[in-house]
Formats: sequence, C-alpha cells, structure tokens
Amino acid sequence: GGSSRADDLFTHISFCTLSALSRTGRSRPFHRDADGLVPGEGAAVVALMRLEDAVSSGAPIFGVIRGIGLSNDGRRGGVLAPSESGQIQAMVAAYEAAGIDPATVGLLECHATGTPVGDAAEIRSTATVFAESSDLPIGSLKSNTGHLLTTAGAAGLLKILGALGSGSRPPTLHVNEPSAALDGTPLRPLRELEDWSGSRRAAISAFGFGGNNAHLI
Repeated sequence: GGSSRADDLFTHISFCTLSALSRTGRSRPFHRDADGLVPGEGAAVVALMRLEDAVSSGAPIFGVIRGIGLSNDGRRGGVLAPSESGQIQAMVAAYEAAGIDPATVGLLECHATGTPVGDAAEIRSTATVFAESSDLPIGSLKSNTGHLLTTAGAAGLLKILGALGSGSRPPTLHVNEPSAALDGTPLRPLRELEDWSGSRRAAISAFGFGGNNAHLI
C-alpha cells in the first residue's frame, strides 16, 4: 500500500519550482489544455496472497496479478522529461513475464498526471506497446483525486479492482477535448461509464520521479 500526507508548503514550493503545478488548479489528464498536476493526499492498502492459498482459505479474490514489469531510466531524461524507452521497457517486461498479448487488455489505468510533457510521453510509449490493439479504453484516477504522489499507484489499483468487480469501466473527468498526442493511436479516454462484458483483463502504469517505472497486469 501507500500513504501520502506531504507538507503543503513543501509540496507547493517544490512543484512550483519544477513548473509542474497546475496554474488553473484543475487536474486534467489527457486534456489538450492540461497545465500541470494538482497534489492530493490519501492512503490505500491491499492484501496480497498466493492464489492457491486464497482459494483454499476461501478468502475473497478481487483480482489476480499476472505480471509485473519494472525499470529505472533516471539517467536518461530528467525529473520532468520522462524516458519513453524506459516506460516501454517496463511494460514489455510485464507482458513477457506473463506470456500475455497486450492486445488482450480491456482497460488501462495510466499514470497520466495532467502535465503536458509527461502525458504526451506516456501516450507515445503506451501506443507503441499497444500498437496491435484496435481499441484500448484508458483512464486516470488523478482526474478525480489529483496526484496522490506515493499513494497514486495503490489508489489506481483500487480503481481497477472496483472496475473488475463491477463489470464496468469508469470514466475520466475533463477529457472533452483530448490531447492531440492521442490522435492516430488505439488509446481511447473513457468519457462515460461503460459496461464491461466478456473476459476482464486490466493493467496499471505508474511512472514516478527519478525514472521509476512500473506496469502491472
């Protein structure tokens, strides 16, 4: 799990120094006029068990982890210039470990924070890995909560587990005017709640400061 309760003054000074804080105070991942992130706070925790132990004990199973890919590209770009190759490396590693075709994923929770450079880089790297997908619904919890920093990945996991359990794909706010970087890609920001019929497979990307990249299926 993760928790985030950073000092407001420290957080705002740091992100202002990096020119990463939204001047409009709106968290708008994937929006063509997104102007930065909005910090949030919170906590999220999940319990992990080996699948055979969960089944034998009768524990409720909300999701099954099929693969995880990790990479670090801290030397390649910089704090606000994420490396697309590092992100691709993490995603490809997850699908190779799981033996799963990326085209079988029916929902992707992106890291997308609402920073123009970061979101565009993530869109390009993700579109490369999912190039064989005909239609990949994507979203970002940060449109609802802002950027929960050290809790962001765990919070996104809770969102995905809720979607798997409910059989519906949740919308992302403020994507009425999508980023031009999405043009010509198989990525489709969800604007409305959608039924999710058939097999359900989801993935989550978490791309942090310092080049820490993670992708979970």
